[in-house]
Amino acid sequence: MDIVLGIGTLLVVLLAMTLFLNFAPFGKEGLQALSGAACSTMLPQAFLSYALGEIFHITFLKDIGDLAGSLTGVAVGILTCLNLGISPVFAVIVGLVLKDFQLLPAFIAAYLVAFGLKYIQKKVPEGLDLIVVILLAPAIAYGIAKLISPGVIAVLHQIGSAVTAVGQNNPYALAVILGLIIPVTGMTPLSSMVLATLLGLTSTPMAIGAITCMGASFVNFVLFKELKIGGPSKAFAVAIEPLTQIDIIAKYPLQLYGTNAIIGVVNAIIVTVSGLVLNTPGMATPIAGPVVLFGFNEPVKIVITLVIVAVVSIILSLIIGKLIKKLNLSKLNFKTPKLNKQAN
Repeated sequence: MDIVLGIGTLLVVLLAMTLFLNFAPFGKEGLQALSGAACSTMLPQAFLSYALGEIFHITFLKDIGDLAGSLTGVAVGILTCLNLGISPVFAVIVGLVLKDFQLLPAFIAAYLVAFGLKYIQKKVPEGLDLIVVILLAPAIAYGIAKLISPGVIAVLHQIGSAVTAVGQNNPYALAVILGLIIPVTGMTPLSSMVLATLLGLTSTPMAIGAITCMGASFVNFVLFKELKIGGPSKAFAVAIEPLTQIDIIAKYPLQLYGTNAIIGVVNAIIVTVSGLVLNTPGMATPIAGPVVLFGFNEPVKIVITLVIVAVVSIILSLIIGKLIKKLNLSKLNFKTPKLNKQAN
């Protein structure tokens, strides 16, 4: 039952974010803000606090990293408003009051308030609009976040508990699911960092997220070169951060998503066998995640696992890439119905 519940919750979260991306007003812009906030706060915390501060005992860097990590609410509030076309000044006014809230409640509050701000920008005369925003936006944004935060956090904790239960009862079943989902999600605006954060992944599941994302970097680099997608600069860019090449990736969904899913499962099983753990949530990212592993595991075990995953990813992606070319599947694609453009 725990396996069904855990897998089900993973799929429900992914489905909900996919529906939001495709059908919510400014869904893509909203999720890009969510991903950007995670990158601008959690990545500095990962590198400065966990990778450098704790491992090398540099208190100054640890303090800076922890400060950045504590401002996810501010970051997502500001970026969400900016991505929805709100004035930078208004965006900061909203973002500042969300300081004490976690990523998702702050995002929901900012996303909803942004529509009211768009109306004020259009209807209220310039100059007077600032006063109206100051009087209304901070209180409304704070009130929404305060109201929904307990429920949202409780649901996320429940999901995290279900996922943990799966890992305890059948770690390989969880490895297969995470191996399928995490690398593919990292190639979409949903962002693997955001998904891992929302699920509250820690321990071996978080190590799976980090290392499968690293493996995906090798996979994407090889496939871009093998299938002649873009030039050398594009192959290098997608290996460093796949989110920078979303437009190109979307043109080859079957080849890239499919290959990453298959190899992701293999890599996830390798990580599970290794027994590596990562107790910092949100580290499903190609570079920071593997670096932070050194704060929680024996260095030799980490290096061996990373080398195995890198070699397996390169070999399997070369084999699959050559099969795709041999079977003339390089341009194979399914046409998806175009969505109506979202109103500005």
